Amino acid sequence: MGDSSGSVSIDVERIFFGGKEHRVRTRHGPLSVSVYGDEDKPALITYPDVALNHMSCFQGLFFCPEAASLLLHNFCVYHITPQGHELGAAPISSDVPVPSVDDLADQVADVLDFFSLGAVMCLGVTAGAYVLTLFATKYRERVLGLMLVSPLCKAPSWSEWLYNKVLLNLLYYYGTRGLVKESLLQRYFSMEVRGNRQDPESDIVQACRSLLEERQGANVWRFLQAINSNNHSS
Repeated sequence: MGDSSGSVSIDVERIFFGGKEHRVRTRHGPLSVSVYGDEDKPALITYPDVALNHMSCFQGLFFCPEAASLLLHNFCVYHITPQGHELGAAPISSDVPVPSVDDLADQVADVLDFFSLGAVMCLGVTAGAYVLTLFATKYRERVLGLMLVSPLCKAPSWSEWLYNKVLLNLLYYYGTRGLVKESLLQRYFSMEVRGNRQDPESDIVQACRSLLEERQGANVWRFLQAINSNNHSS
């Protein structure tokens, strides 16, 4: 990778869009894993937020020259995409059991085994941060460090729990449209980025809005159900 910011930007585009896709069989269903960089380098595992994949969740980070020069130059990046969140994914059969969040953490361990990885760095966003934190708790010897963005640090209040239940019901019956889509966009972006009557919403919000329209609601419901199953007040 070159030293100048210009050459870094070119390399980032080549690496980000030139990753190798793997279909990894785990104890709890298959996962899509995209690998970017030199596999001889230390491993960095990423996990996105609900309804996102590695392209929609981490593109902004890896297109930032400063971040790319640090991450892509020093790590081989393994992007885990939750089951059913791949581009063009079909609905997961209702006969397939809904995983628990512990199952999602075990899937991360299975990915490491598939690639013969030892201890790794982890980068997760919100729901993905929760999964990787649980993974680090269960498999401490396999984690060198955690980088968590907007992690779920405590159980929600009863009002938050009720809101999540309503959102799950709307997601189950109507998919990622209408109120559900707006709720997810509020989850991802600040009010300034989403825009208002005076300022139009940014390109990245519009792109994410289009992405959510293509998501299979049942698949997103399964993932959110897994996250919420252990993340509530007793």
